[in-house]
Amino acid sequence: MGVGARVIVLALDTATPAVTAGIVRIDDFATLAERVTVDARAHAERLTPNVLEALADAGLTMADLDAVVVGCGPGPFTGLRAGMATAAAYGHALNVPVHGVCSLDAIGRLTSGEALVVTDARRREIYWARYRDGVRTEGPAVNAPADVHPGPAQAVAGSPEHAALFDLPRREPVYPTPAGLARAVSDWSADPEPLVALYLRRPDAKPLAAKA
Repeated sequence: MGVGARVIVLALDTATPAVTAGIVRIDDFATLAERVTVDARAHAERLTPNVLEALADAGLTMADLDAVVVGCGPGPFTGLRAGMATAAAYGHALNVPVHGVCSLDAIGRLTSGEALVVTDARRREIYWARYRDGVRTEGPAVNAPADVHPGPAQAVAGSPEHAALFDLPRREPVYPTPAGLARAVSDWSADPEPLVALYLRRPDAKPLAAKA
């Protein structure tokens, strides 16, 4: 996809409790509209309505979209599946490219200096990565908070509850943002790689053992 003066992308993320849909103009990464529902159990129910509402807010239609970007985690299995499947369906229906990015990068790209980004991994663990001027230098990984060393980080962004576990100043954003998702794509002119979910560990659900 060539990057022109007005390339409009749909940005989606369901890797955290925030069900995020936004419309971004990538020549200046301006967010034209966004709808966010914070509900860890509503990823599948709220994502499409949020997309349609964001498009309406921006005065656009599906036909105006040139590409899709979606956060691929790390995050819970059910949430990631909802976001990535929706992104793939839009890409197929509209015949536009779909770019997958690390959801932590959608937060970290908007930080400056040395920063730690953390989100809820449940099981008393966190997903984390470290950044220098918006570029990831370590991670993503999943660990207990006590096992995560901030290293040179001078601030922490992401989930407020989990950021509070570190003796560092807080920074925004709390959740992946549409602009952050768009900025996390390394090259908008390149053909996207296949979508791959960053689970970082096996899903909670396990298949039933085969009967003897």
